[in-house]
Amino acid sequence: MIKPRTPAGVLELLPPDQIAFQRMLDVIRRNFERFGFLPVETPVMELSEVLLTKSGGETERQVYFAQSTGALEKAADGLPELALRFDLTVPLARYVAEHEHDLAFPFRRYQMQRVYRGERQQRGRFREFYQCDIDVIGKDALSVRFDAELPATIHAVFSELAIGAFTIHLNNRKLMRGFFEREGVADPELQALVLREVDKLDKRGTAAVRETLTGEGFGLRSDVVDRILAFVEIRSTSHADAIGTLDRLVAEGDVNASLATGAAELREVLELVRAMGVPESSYALNLSIARGLDYYTGTVYETTLDDYPQIGSICSGGRYENLASHYTKSKLPGVGISIGLTRLFWQLREAGLLGRVESTVQVLVTQMDAAHLPHCLAVASELRHAGFNTEVVMEASKIAKQFRYADRSGIRFVVVLGDDEIAGNTVTVKDLRREDQFQVGRAELASTLRVELAQPLVRT
Repeated sequence: MIKPRTPAGVLELLPPDQIAFQRMLDVIRRNFERFGFLPVETPVMELSEVLLTKSGGETERQVYFAQSTGALEKAADGLPELALRFDLTVPLARYVAEHEHDLAFPFRRYQMQRVYRGERQQRGRFREFYQCDIDVIGKDALSVRFDAELPATIHAVFSELAIGAFTIHLNNRKLMRGFFEREGVADPELQALVLREVDKLDKRGTAAVRETLTGEGFGLRSDVVDRILAFVEIRSTSHADAIGTLDRLVAEGDVNASLATGAAELREVLELVRAMGVPESSYALNLSIARGLDYYTGTVYETTLDDYPQIGSICSGGRYENLASHYTKSKLPGVGISIGLTRLFWQLREAGLLGRVESTVQVLVTQMDAAHLPHCLAVASELRHAGFNTEVVMEASKIAKQFRYADRSGIRFVVVLGDDEIAGNTVTVKDLRREDQFQVGRAELASTLRVELAQPLVRT
């Protein structure tokens, strides 16, 4: 007999946790749509030649290939035809390039699907996980004003998720490159390497990053590294402080085009973020945010929980110049963010931040005697027509056992139908959360439950 077990790197949930996860998906989807993003789904499999636009590297080592047994027997040398997507960005690039002439630009898309990576087995890392992405794609050009919409969307999502205070950190890659250029780090490849290192500042610490930048492969002078580290350690404490910091950066020393442009773009984004109603306590200028991926060219974002910095970024992204350069000659600039929901959910659960979750079933109709079943089914039908998710106990048993089942399943309301209730056309309702019990006529049951649901769960 084969031992039942899930593969490593897969998060399989029991119903209470699955309900909590699904409700997070619902909140994210609702807010994405509220900001005017349209749903897109792409196949879990893509053609290998489409997915792997670059040969070799870390990405290819983490890709899962899909091959039927029949095709495997006939396979020649070379890569399998199909591979599982490792993120939602490459499929989006293919999607936009393929359907370019059928889409209205700017194209505002959201996508919430599983992706697959051959991650090294370790706690909190997953090989199958949900990503929830939004992107705005332009044709030929895209105003930097769209960059401000994403923090506003992030704020709406995490405010409704109610998982604690959070901060959206913003920076601009042009600003960083301009500063590096002013410090004599002008080679684009060296700049990219320095960007990757300073992006690790919060994880590795100042001393480790300093040692790397002054060591072999970089060889930067100590005074240059000191100024770079002082630059990337800048964090704003208010909106006015963020604007003042940007103004000082362009007022000091030589101002090159990249630094001036990056500062101007970031200033405009920050002003619009405030205009969109995001409180200044929820966003900050953070000049260490670089994002490790090379295709980010302008605004970049990372979001962290204020009380749980060890969790790391819970939502990140940025601006890129050309989404689909591998698939079309059209220039398609864009800006996007991604929430790695599976890992976020796991971290929130580990930190005890999810709280108690109610079942999707709102009402359990008990059965005390087999002769009562037709009455129980009728009450359940009435509740369902009134919009309540209702379960019926299909086999009579001791009422205490039925109450235990409801409590363990997370069902709040238990409806009891005994001989007296049936005779009087009433029901007895037990509210397991409020630990209260009352009797009500069947005709008023649905309206009474609506009133109960609208009341806060405060025990008296």
